[in-house]
Amino acid sequence: MPAHADPLAISTGPIKFDRNSPRKTKTSKIFAKLPIRLQQLASLSQTDKQPLQIFRNPFLKDFSKDEQVRDRSDTDSTEENEEIPKSEPKKVNEKPDVNGNIFERSPNEFEECNKLLRLSVYFAWFVLLVMAYIREFLRRSGFEKNKAAAELEKQKHFVPLFSSFEAIYARNCYIRVRDVFERPIGSVPGATVKLIDRITNDYCWTFQFTGTQTEVINVGSYNYLGFAEASGPCADQASSAIDSQGLSVCGTVHETGHTKTQFELEKLVAEFLGVDDAICFSMGFATNSMNAPCLVDKHSLIVSDQYNHASLILGCRLSGAGIRVFKHNDMNSLEKILRDAIAYGNPTTHRPYKKILIVVEGIYSMEGSICNLPEIIALKKKYKCYLYLDEAHSIGAMGATGRGVVEYWGCDPRDVDIIMGTFTKSFGAAGGYIGGSKATIAHLRKSSPTGYYSLPMSPPVAQQVIASMSIIMGRDGTRDGEQRIEKLARNSRYFRKRLKQMGFIVYGSDDSPVVPILIYFPTQCGLWGRELLKKKIGVVVVSFPATAMTESRVRICLSAAHTKEMLDTVLKAIDELGDFSRSKFSQKTHLYQNLKIEW
Repeated sequence: MPAHADPLAISTGPIKFDRNSPRKTKTSKIFAKLPIRLQQLASLSQTDKQPLQIFRNPFLKDFSKDEQVRDRSDTDSTEENEEIPKSEPKKVNEKPDVNGNIFERSPNEFEECNKLLRLSVYFAWFVLLVMAYIREFLRRSGFEKNKAAAELEKQKHFVPLFSSFEAIYARNCYIRVRDVFERPIGSVPGATVKLIDRITNDYCWTFQFTGTQTEVINVGSYNYLGFAEASGPCADQASSAIDSQGLSVCGTVHETGHTKTQFELEKLVAEFLGVDDAICFSMGFATNSMNAPCLVDKHSLIVSDQYNHASLILGCRLSGAGIRVFKHNDMNSLEKILRDAIAYGNPTTHRPYKKILIVVEGIYSMEGSICNLPEIIALKKKYKCYLYLDEAHSIGAMGATGRGVVEYWGCDPRDVDIIMGTFTKSFGAAGGYIGGSKATIAHLRKSSPTGYYSLPMSPPVAQQVIASMSIIMGRDGTRDGEQRIEKLARNSRYFRKRLKQMGFIVYGSDDSPVVPILIYFPTQCGLWGRELLKKKIGVVVVSFPATAMTESRVRICLSAAHTKEMLDTVLKAIDELGDFSRSKFSQKTHLYQNLKIEW
């Protein structure tokens, strides 16, 4: 491939319009006089939409040999708020997967709280921040000892380093609940985990270890399929990799190369995803932040979901491309941005964009929602864009055979230009991968900064992924992988529906193993984290800046390693604490009161 070639352009190509060959309609004379970008937009709005094909996963059994197609009704309207028309899908005679019928997926739910509650949350933040600034004033005036980082006396006339709002927030709000974060662990983070006990005598500024440990039910780790184990085939193979290859190659990829284990892993990942090729990296965050700039430049546009992960946001900013943000999972918002981008082009240069890249996630880690991939692919094809899909939380956890939201929705992986994922969740390891066409992966191998400045994957880590992925694919000769996927799906639906029955507001889809419980008030984070720890349950509490200031939450991540007894124990503790803290804000509890929930 020539050095100047665009790896993404090989797969789909840019938008093309021939001014000298207008459509043969009654309005062709008027159409020919339009500016070129408006001609593109008009052409797109008048062109019949391609039917949305449901990809037949070759790894699933009992599929009909006949190609099944979900028809989409045609439209000639170009109104801004026009919804993408839908028609009833054709029923297919296929074996339902663990998430039920592919055409009847659980919808994403985002129940809104009442206005009085939201106003109360704003007032709570107002009180917190007023007290924070009063404490800052007392410290600067010498009335209170400053235990935080401070400017040197000889640099007091310099521009201050610690004067931002984030620093004030961290010193006065976050520090008071620091004990529910950053908890050190002393065991494998499986279904249960041992927390190293610590105490504080100065309101969380410093901690002292007591020398003891507490074993708790772990509903905070991303151990979706339960492969984070201290013993078993995965641990044994990872241990043997240390004996044969050591822990590191002690050099970057382009200087010393990578190991045979990583080479085998990349081939296995490509086969698992159903793509031409794949490349693996030693860090999941860097997989997004360091490779997105290799795909777009200042002449491109990135259209990003508003709830995309920080690694994607950083990668988009580093690329230098224009960035437009669409409302979460809102196809009308996405289509409007795409149409405007084609009609008006780059507002800086007043020229058309070279390429447009849509960036979304499979499962959103704070919302528990699943992206509407079929509709996104339909818009991608209609407007000749490219699609970057982050499957960090969905690979392994979604789909009948664990192949992510692409399989969950029955889509063709070849319709997604860049498929990214990490090994830190479902595979119990570390690192990330990108899958796509051979040309795209070859371009990343040559131009990605990770190849020049970071080490390849550690051999035991890569072997852990190979072992767990082989189990998911059934290559160990057992049904262990299939059973883990089925159990995770049962746990997710059972746990979520029970929470809704209790009266909690729970975001996302019932098929998602990420379960956000809305508690709204920031002061509730400390209460929930401490009280659940007393009941020997380890959870993650989240507030600003990881979420909106008015949407503090308890985030629970379910695992195939959790038993029904463990889930019932956690549910009982949450129910009691919800009554005590008056955190049951849902107004739709009546919909679940008479619902029989089975595990």
